[in-house]
Amino acid sequence: MNGVKKVATINDLSGIGRCSLTVALPILSALGVQCCPFPTAILSSQTGFDKFSFLDITNEMNNYKKVWKELNIKFDCIYSGFLGSEKQIDIVLDFVLDNKNSLIVIDPVMGDNGMIYDTFTENMCNKMKKLISIANIVTPNLTEACILTGEDYKKNKMSDEIIKEIAVKISEMGPKKVIITGIIRENKIYNFVYDKEEDKVFMVKEYFNNESYSGTGDIFTSIIIGLLLNGHDLNFAIKEASNFIYEAIQYTSKFKTNPKEGIMFEAFLKELILINERKY
Repeated sequence: MNGVKKVATINDLSGIGRCSLTVALPILSALGVQCCPFPTAILSSQTGFDKFSFLDITNEMNNYKKVWKELNIKFDCIYSGFLGSEKQIDIVLDFVLDNKNSLIVIDPVMGDNGMIYDTFTENMCNKMKKLISIANIVTPNLTEACILTGEDYKKNKMSDEIIKEIAVKISEMGPKKVIITGIIRENKIYNFVYDKEEDKVFMVKEYFNNESYSGTGDIFTSIIIGLLLNGHDLNFAIKEASNFIYEAIQYTSKFKTNPKEGIMFEAFLKELILINERKY
């Protein structure tokens, strides 16, 4: 394909709280990639807040997908985040199968901090495994990686060997690259990467300031996709995404804002343009 790369970004849209489509749009745009929103729900504020309105648009997703197919729109990447029901996962499965030549990146949003989200059922987990089976790259956090493989979540007490075993099990479901995010050890946070094709692992670490902000996973994956589509390799993309989030968190922490609002990444968007121009 010629021109600007297109990413079909399947996620919710929250008015307050920097996450999902709210971060994917500016970040992919800063990296010179067209973010094509495919919304799953519209919320007044992300679900971490005490109150929020919620509009489920599952039924409209079928119409959305149908029109794009009739227009013969082709995508360089399909990026799926939060999916709220089995039906939504089925819609995304069909959409991916209609776009087999795209880079398929799945963030299996199912839980965090050792807890599965209330909305996520066993049937949805099984459907998610099917979606993962046709992905090229998956980006679960440690909790989600454990949910997918049936492993016990032990937070700080999981060795590199155990995490590699978990990553290998996920790769055996289908994806070529598994990125397990948010592994916290002492004062550092790690992203663990397993490349099935080369049977290699590597880790990227940054200092952890004990603050947990909403939406960092969405920012992380959006940066990786943007850099990959611009020809950078995965190692470079993960290092730069990790450093970007660290710098933005350090900046945000000075203002003592509500972590549910997410990180103040807006001040760093210009840095993405410079990062994208670097040679790896």
